[in-house]
Amino acid sequence: MKADFRQRLFDALEESIVQDGYPKTTIADIVRRARTSRRTFYEHFSSKDECFVALLAEANATQVRRITEAVDPTASWETQVRQAIEAWIASVDSRPDLMLSWIRDGPALGLTARDLQRDSMENFIAMVQALAQSEGFLAGGALQVSRQRIVMLLGGLRELTAVTVESGGRMGDITEEAVDAAIALVGPRG
Repeated sequence: MKADFRQRLFDALEESIVQDGYPKTTIADIVRRARTSRRTFYEHFSSKDECFVALLAEANATQVRRITEAVDPTASWETQVRQAIEAWIASVDSRPDLMLSWIRDGPALGLTARDLQRDSMENFIAMVQALAQSEGFLAGGALQVSRQRIVMLLGGLRELTAVTVESGGRMGDITEEAVDAAIALVGPRG
């Protein structure tokens, strides 16, 4: 039952982000949309920011899991890169407002979100490093991908995502450019 209320609060917060944006969302908005009480909210979270960070942690874990599941480790490394980028884009397409809020509003939370930012980055780094050790990557001669390159890749994808969503563009329109850039970053050197 507690998990049900927690999920309702997450859904309500995400709906509020879509409708009003995170900065304008209040706890009153969240509990109204969740059809619950402030007391129930405070049984789960001490603040709107804590609820937001928990929602983002769940969303990031889901995104990493979906990307990992979408990649065939026996495929060529180029195909794996395409599969990973396409899964990234699909995950953003499924929740564009939340992803944009994570990219733009998350940093404003300061220390509240710093651990989440670090944990999320580590999860993505671990995922990319594991993919780079797959059968298809190793067979294709692709090198081990450095942490620095993964950070650059993720940072670039995040900013491209934000700019695309903010401008009302379609994530599918950036697929080829994102795949080409990712291949350039993680592929074998000349």
